[in-house]
Order: sequence, then C-alpha cells, then structure tokens
Amino acid sequence: MSDRRVVITGIGALTPVGKTAPDFWNGLISGKSGAQPIEHFDTEDFPTKFAAQIEDYDELDYFDRKEARRLDKVCQYALIAAEEAMQDTGLDLEEIDKDRVSVIVGTGIGGMITFYEQSISFHEHGPRGVSPFFIPMLIPDMVAGQISIKYGFKGPNFCAVSACATGSHNIGLAYDSIKSGQCDMAVSGGSEAPVSRIGVAGFTSMRAMSNRNDDPQTASRPFDKNRDGFVLGEGSAILFLEEYEHAKARDARIYGEIVGYGFSADAHHITAPDPEGEGVILAINRALEAADIEPTDVDHINMHGTSTPLGDIAETNSIKKVFGDHAYQINHNSTKSMTGHALGAAGAMESLATVLSTYHDMIPPTINYDTPDPECDLNYTTNEAVSRNVTYALNNAFGFGGHNTTIVFKKFEE
Repeated sequence: MSDRRVVITGIGALTPVGKTAPDFWNGLISGKSGAQPIEHFDTEDFPTKFAAQIEDYDELDYFDRKEARRLDKVCQYALIAAEEAMQDTGLDLEEIDKDRVSVIVGTGIGGMITFYEQSISFHEHGPRGVSPFFIPMLIPDMVAGQISIKYGFKGPNFCAVSACATGSHNIGLAYDSIKSGQCDMAVSGGSEAPVSRIGVAGFTSMRAMSNRNDDPQTASRPFDKNRDGFVLGEGSAILFLEEYEHAKARDARIYGEIVGYGFSADAHHITAPDPEGEGVILAINRALEAADIEPTDVDHINMHGTSTPLGDIAETNSIKKVFGDHAYQINHNSTKSMTGHALGAAGAMESLATVLSTYHDMIPPTINYDTPDPECDLNYTTNEAVSRNVTYALNNAFGFGGHNTTIVFKKFEE
C-alpha cells in the first residue's frame, strides 16, 4: 500500500466513565468504574441487574424532541461523539473537500431498542402500529449514514459489522480509505446501545455476564481469579483520521498515528475463543508485519480482556506465544474493567484509550484486580495508572463469530 501516513486529529467519546473524550480519559486514569444498577428498565426478573451506563443521559440535551424520536440511541450516541470529534479537529467545514472525507462507523447490533419497542407495537396494534422510521432506525449502516448526512461528507460511507470487533474493524477500514488515496480524512469508530430488556435478557440467557449484583462496580475484573463474566456497556467513541501532509498543512494537533493492523478469523466456534489462539496470533502477527516493527518494539497492549473465565486465559496465552519473554515487559491492561463491554463500540473506545496512552505516556489501570490467576500472569497494570514512555501500542478486539482485530498505534513524530 502507499506510503501515505494516517494520523488522528480529532477525538470524541460518550461513555460510562465520561461523556466527553477528556472526561473519558480522566475517568480511565482515575480508575473510575462505570457499572451501576440499571436505570433504563425494571430488572426485578433479571439475574443480572446492573450495567455500565452513560450517567444521567438525556437525549433532549443534544437533540430536539422530533429529531430524538427518529434516532435510536445507537445513532444518538454516535452523532454526539462525532460532533465532539469534529469540533476537536479545528476544521472549517466550508474550506475542505467533502468528497474526500469517508465515514466508516459501525455498530455490532444496531437499533436494538427500536426493534424491541416496534415489535411490541406490532404485536399490540398490527402492521399500522409500526413506525415508518422503524427500518431506518434499526439498520446498522444508519450510524455512518446519519454522520455523513449531517456533515455532507461524500467519501466512502458504510459500516463493517463484526460483533465486538466492529469498532476496530471500522477504524482499520477508515485507515485504508486514506492509505489507498481514496480520501484525505475519515470519521471512524463505533457505537452501541444494548442496555435494554431484550439485550440484557439475551446475554444473561447465555450466562455470559457477571451476576455480582451486590457490588456492581467490582464486577468487571479481567484476569482476576474470581471473574465471573463481563459487564454490559454502552456508548460511542469516534476517531477522526487524516492524511499526515493534509494535517500538517493546516497545523493540526495530532494525537497519534496508525501504522498497521491485522484482521483474522478463529474459524472455531460462534462464541467461544479458540483455546489455541491461532486466529488471535495471526491478527497480532499481521499487525506487527504491517507496521514493520518487531515484537520487542511494543510497549503497551490494551487487551480485549472481557473478564470471562476462558477468554482472558486464551488472549493471555496468545500474547505469550507471539511476544515470548518480552510479553512480561509490556504494560497490558483492560479498560473494560471500567467501561464494561460496549460490544460494537468497545474496539473504538479502547482504540481511543490506546491512542491517548501514546499521547500522554500513561497506561490506564485494570481495576478490580484482587486475586491473581496463575493462568493469567502478565503485567496487567493493576488498580493504578502507570506512567511510561509509549512509542508503539496495540489494541486487540475480538467478536462472536471468531472475528479478530489488532491495530498498531504509534506516538506521533514528525
């Protein structure tokens, strides 16, 4: 591929630990847990009664009533984060070539809340009870579509859907749209709004989520021996990508650089990780090769680390196979210990955290780590943030269906 460099010049976030990108970062560095008892619905009949929710979210703080009614929360969250990212770029939208801006932003599930509510309306009132906005509010590509429409961006506009790898896949594809020369700028990332009756019911029926109802804030505990499942999260994170010379010409602030990625498949099981980690190893190795770096160059890995018994072990073992002894010199972490698992937005949130680690030379902690698991023995940056020079950092994100992604971020240098 071309030698065009791709840098990050704008960031936005709406998350359980902060409703802006700076607040998100401060929440991570301070070890804030976003888990709390569910506010969105009555949980009396549910075995899990908590999630990582956006605190005090009121859609009317961001949209007028008519607009809010026509946007599922998954689109609302993305539009809010995208607006922050666009403001952060410092771009004058009247001065740029909008044909050269792609919008590649995904969601793992789409308008789940809309689907649930409209299904009830159909059951109660028949076909005439279904909103004419049902389909546009439901489909996953509408997240990217709404952002494109709002700003008039006419470059490639679509989404990849790969469950919990979605956010990272979309960032990688946005990177490609610039690297290949199709565009000079790209809006990228992910959004998810799964904290609903049907969403929580689905995951609890799989027995995938923690049931630590007596202490939700300590429930997400990646790599801890007493972990018992993930905590469902929600929100959005957006990275605005830009070709380096384009960014340099306007003297843009640059947070970091993307230098490569690796995508792969487990080809193993619809939900369980491959215990041998072959797909994960392939994704990491492809990412290192694309970035043209050695395993010993890596300083930090923001791991997928969902707090599930099998997943954390499988990822740990894969990293040890790739990095050998150097694995123990890397500062690993799982920011899901604070944000919960935001599914299609997770890879985007964690990519943003990884970029900011290179920008600030700081590794957010893995909180709630109390009891070591002999099978998880890496340096997980436990309970307190660590200051460290971070030149190269990886973000791993994996999804149901066996989808694997690894993105390589680099500290920006002229």
